[in-house]
Amino acid sequence: MDSLAEDSVTMSETTSARIARHAAILSGQLRSLATTLFPPSASKSLRSFTSGEVARIAGVSDGYLRQLSLDGLGPSPTTGIGGRRSYTLAQIHELRGYLATARPREALEFLPRRRPGDKLQIITVANFKGGSAKTTTALYLSQYLALAGFRVLAIDLDPQASLSAMFGYQPEFDIAANETLYGAIRYDEHRRPMHEVVRPTYFDGIGLVPGNLELMEFEHTTPRAMVERRERGHDLFFRRIASAIDQVADDYDVVVIDCPPQLGYLTMGALNAATAMLVTIHPQMVDVASMSQFLLMTSDLMSVIEEAGGRLDHDFIRYVITRHDPNDVPEAQIVALLRTLFGSDVLQATVWKSTAIANAGLTKQSLYELERGAVGRGAYDRALESVDAVNAEIAQLLKKVWGR
Repeated sequence: MDSLAEDSVTMSETTSARIARHAAILSGQLRSLATTLFPPSASKSLRSFTSGEVARIAGVSDGYLRQLSLDGLGPSPTTGIGGRRSYTLAQIHELRGYLATARPREALEFLPRRRPGDKLQIITVANFKGGSAKTTTALYLSQYLALAGFRVLAIDLDPQASLSAMFGYQPEFDIAANETLYGAIRYDEHRRPMHEVVRPTYFDGIGLVPGNLELMEFEHTTPRAMVERRERGHDLFFRRIASAIDQVADDYDVVVIDCPPQLGYLTMGALNAATAMLVTIHPQMVDVASMSQFLLMTSDLMSVIEEAGGRLDHDFIRYVITRHDPNDVPEAQIVALLRTLFGSDVLQATVWKSTAIANAGLTKQSLYELERGAVGRGAYDRALESVDAVNAEIAQLLKKVWGR
């Protein structure tokens, strides 16, 4: 009887009501899961790093760190069982500051922040093909750069808000109205200063502008604003993101934008704001075919922006091979094809397909956040090596732009 009654209720529902009910059920379950994973406040925190990890991150030897600790120089690590030393990320940043002062000839290596005259780097991560690891690429790049000593602003432009979720914010519960980038680029009197929508994160060195479904409002209100001709100069729709970022430019070295999976007004604004562009590609033929369409449509969009007075002068554009199985012969052939077609525009390093990355993502974490043994040491080391290699290439491109 209960089953029949339930079927009767279901049959009487409209499609929209059923979808809304399912959304509410799933959201509640996700919130419950988040509370279980990150009690008691359901907020994320970052683990400490071993002295060996810190030595690798900072580019010094473990013995050198040990001597600094014995001499009382630099930050004081926590000492655990067996004399094992560990550092928080804030202490790693403090260590970088100390090393930059103590070893001035290497200051830019220890503290690679922008210097006067260095322009803010704004990197868009784009593709409209699902499964290309766009959000994962944006997340890992942001965290790698923060670990390397850069001040990073991550902007979630995707209404699905996966990047925000990875940083511990559940879009439908933790992000209220007017708290996404839309709040800083909207057309009415409720527009807010950019600094009011930037949130701190548990990952020291990264600020976040979260996303949620509210971002779609920009796609809906922009045509109306264009018809009413309310835009002038810097208020033109494709310049609004750049104008918002400019308000907080002095606080950051690099901005990483996770673009939405469609080529709309938000993406056009991100492309106009960007100084660099990363296109993620999974080396499967169907994904390559999709990327061909993506590039054609992106080219058309860029032409529209330029004809309207925008200037698209990116310092670099690179293709990032993601979820790559180096032992898969067809994938290897596709990677070789891409390198033949695009040459050095394809990053030399590739992000390997890894259960370690996937398993970390199940708990909304990255490999940088996990203990080495949490997903298997061998798998962890191989995955992290591939991720670090990709991000190190991108970091070198940033430094090259700054003339280093």
